[in-house]
Amino acid sequence: MSMNLERTNRRGFLKTAGGLAAAGAAGALGLTSITGRASAAPATFTHPGGLHSAGDINRAKVKVAAGEDPWLSGWNRLIANSHSHPTWTPRPQETVYRGGSDPQNYTILYNDIAAAYQNALRWHIQGVSAHGDCARDILNAWSATLTSIKGNADRFLAAGIYGWQFANVGELMRGYPGFQLGRFQDMMVNVFYPMNDDFLYGGDDGVSHNGACITNYWANWDLCNMASVMAIGILCDDGPIFDRAVNYFYNGPGNGSIRKAVPFVYDSQGLAQWQESGRDQGHTVMGMGQMGAICEMAWNQGVDLYGAESNRFMKAAQYVAKYNLGENVPFTKYTWGSGTNCAYNEHTTISSHSRGQLRPVWAMIDGHYRRRRNLSVPYIQRMAQAVYPEGGGGDYGSTSGGFDQLGFGTLMYSK
Repeated sequence: MSMNLERTNRRGFLKTAGGLAAAGAAGALGLTSITGRASAAPATFTHPGGLHSAGDINRAKVKVAAGEDPWLSGWNRLIANSHSHPTWTPRPQETVYRGGSDPQNYTILYNDIAAAYQNALRWHIQGVSAHGDCARDILNAWSATLTSIKGNADRFLAAGIYGWQFANVGELMRGYPGFQLGRFQDMMVNVFYPMNDDFLYGGDDGVSHNGACITNYWANWDLCNMASVMAIGILCDDGPIFDRAVNYFYNGPGNGSIRKAVPFVYDSQGLAQWQESGRDQGHTVMGMGQMGAICEMAWNQGVDLYGAESNRFMKAAQYVAKYNLGENVPFTKYTWGSGTNCAYNEHTTISSHSRGQLRPVWAMIDGHYRRRRNLSVPYIQRMAQAVYPEGGGGDYGSTSGGFDQLGFGTLMYSK
């Protein structure tokens, strides 16, 4: 499916059912906090403005040069990863397969993305052109080759997870000599975005979520596709695409929207139950990284999703962190429909499967709520300390779960 989308810079405005809304703390910071269906894209996109702002990059560069921790420890974790070496050779594929009977080559894609990201970070922080050249060459090789993503339903996971990650590397390499930005944008818009939009909104035929019951797919399926839509909107300076992700965050019918991903709030305890908590803790912690990435990208474009619904995501992250630190949390029975006929399912207890699993997602969340906002988040803080210093792809196993997040939050989000 090919899409020829107009990329525009245009003044963002807020349009909600009740008029305009701005939260106090966010307003004081010059950020937009919105509810309801809205246009929230900035008048002009900030670059770099995906997972990392210019301030993030400069802080890491200065602190590493000064030999200061925790940045230096994060840097040492980065340069010890074999993916960060400038000798990495890309292996672009015309079609990427995830799921189904075809040869599964998606491992090639996520390894190449990790290498591109890590070399991009090394170039930004240390300025060695060999790393910038390596990142550029990986991006150029894929944009010259990739035409489709196929497989069973897992193809939508590939389009989502690798879509938001790839777009963020492209954002970091914007303006680098020899980087074919236009061609890379075309790949993101024509290969990844149509699949993201198809899964979330139904694309041309209006049948979303692979034709299944709207609650069939776990929160992470929505979240990775939402993150890809947002990242592509930023990369391509496309306000309508960016807005599509923000609108789904508030109003999407699937499990990635904020009230579906966080269905139960325990305000008296400052906690909130995550949608996948009764499934297992590996995917639950993955959800922290996926929603965290959406919130961080939006923040860098002046939109506060971190604070949405009275810090609903913060309460969920506190809940997930507390349980994975070995402490007890409340649990409310969760029910959903599965398959195409919405067959009844329920979780009556929280799952202990994969409890305590460490993923490099916590430094970003801790960096926002505790360091930016000066809020008390003791469980998030303890989880960030448990993963310190955060690594990235290649540091947490060779299977896809170890590459679901780009990582290196200690280096990039310590403040």
